[in-house]
Amino acid sequence: MHVFFLQVCEWREPEELAQLLDLELKATGESQDRLLQRVQDVAKYSIKTSHPRFLNQQFGGVDYHALAGRFLTEALNTNLFTYEVAPVFVLLEMEVLKSLRQLVGWTQGDGIFCPGGSASNMYAMNLARYRLFPEVKSQGLYGLPRLTVFTSSQSHYSVKKGAAFLGIGIDNVIVVKVDDGGCMIPEDLDEKIKLSKSQGAVPFLVSCTSGTTVQGAFDPLDRIADVCEKHKIWMHVDAAWGGSVLFSEQHRHLMKGVDRANSVAWNPHKMLLAGLQCSAFLLQDTTNLLKRCHSANATYLFQQDKFYDVNLDCGDKTVQCSRKVDCLKLWLMWKAIGSSGMAQRVDKAFIHARYLEEQMKKREGFHLVCKPEFVNICFWFIPPSMRGKEQNADYQDRLGKVAPAIKERMMKQGTMMVGYQPLADKVNFFRLVVLSPQVSTKDMDFFLDEIERLGNDL
Repeated sequence: MHVFFLQVCEWREPEELAQLLDLELKATGESQDRLLQRVQDVAKYSIKTSHPRFLNQQFGGVDYHALAGRFLTEALNTNLFTYEVAPVFVLLEMEVLKSLRQLVGWTQGDGIFCPGGSASNMYAMNLARYRLFPEVKSQGLYGLPRLTVFTSSQSHYSVKKGAAFLGIGIDNVIVVKVDDGGCMIPEDLDEKIKLSKSQGAVPFLVSCTSGTTVQGAFDPLDRIADVCEKHKIWMHVDAAWGGSVLFSEQHRHLMKGVDRANSVAWNPHKMLLAGLQCSAFLLQDTTNLLKRCHSANATYLFQQDKFYDVNLDCGDKTVQCSRKVDCLKLWLMWKAIGSSGMAQRVDKAFIHARYLEEQMKKREGFHLVCKPEFVNICFWFIPPSMRGKEQNADYQDRLGKVAPAIKERMMKQGTMMVGYQPLADKVNFFRLVVLSPQVSTKDMDFFLDEIERLGNDL
């Protein structure tokens, strides 16, 4: 149901908002009436990410079955590390991970729910290094050769953050060229791996992307798998954004070859609306690599003489100790709407994205950055004052200022939210993300009308 009476946001400058919320914490408590008002204020001034015109990020909307699961796990307040303290959720997590792996195309394997896709990508890097050099767990970086990671120029920034965090170094993340659609070029990957080897480095991980953050590009996994097998390198697929196409018979071809990967990151809190956070790290490995790499064998928690199967104590697989239950909301939603309902959700997002793409072509001033492969629509809006002046020396500079100006207006008026960014040599353009099942074609039409209203006088 659409809630048109509700703005996407009630924008306030930071100083004003801090004063309105009265943030200071004091020695004495407040009345229930005052606390109720505070709760209402928090809701009022927060961004309404479930509004159909919140098109800013790769999350949004709400699935009420998943929301019920979130309420329940918060109320039960348990920690997912041993069977004795979380028996239901240990079994649930195992089942959900198994079902996700089957969609990838694996009949067996391992996995864990992580605090976000960035952590999942870091897990892949850590496991790939440990597989080659298990002594790193006890001896650290001392004595290791220079290790290199390969990823596309449009991959998620967490690849570099992971390399920095794990002591591999950002300079050892080798950037592979992409084609015009933003997809990794396997031939360039092969050449850069050869070059890295010739320089004495040890290539150990290729991080592919299924659904890049900006353009929504899908790397050619089958061809990349050929390169990885040739050089005996761990192949990881960051499918945090695009992984949900695996539910759709119509669109799963975008990830052809994913079954050849060693690991996959997938965020059901994005397109599937499982709610933040719900991030799965999936492994084809059956050698208990996760546990061997991360275990600390804490005897107060993971006793080996328990009265049940201690393999059900999953906490030693993770780098965390405390771990929230993220599987119930996905399990409950999956139970409610089935795999077919998930597929319909994915297909509906594509339908609305293609609708918007076609409507843009009918309107003057909307220029697509590239033909969309996924549900990311990247475009420039050209105000009437700039049309036909593409050859002017200051055109690109002026064009780069249009999206920020429109974004400021839409935020302050609260009518909708959509992001913008530059990319390589391209100046600022809008990136609209279509995923919420609350979205309709009327919202797509409103979006185009509103961009024109907010930008026509620039």
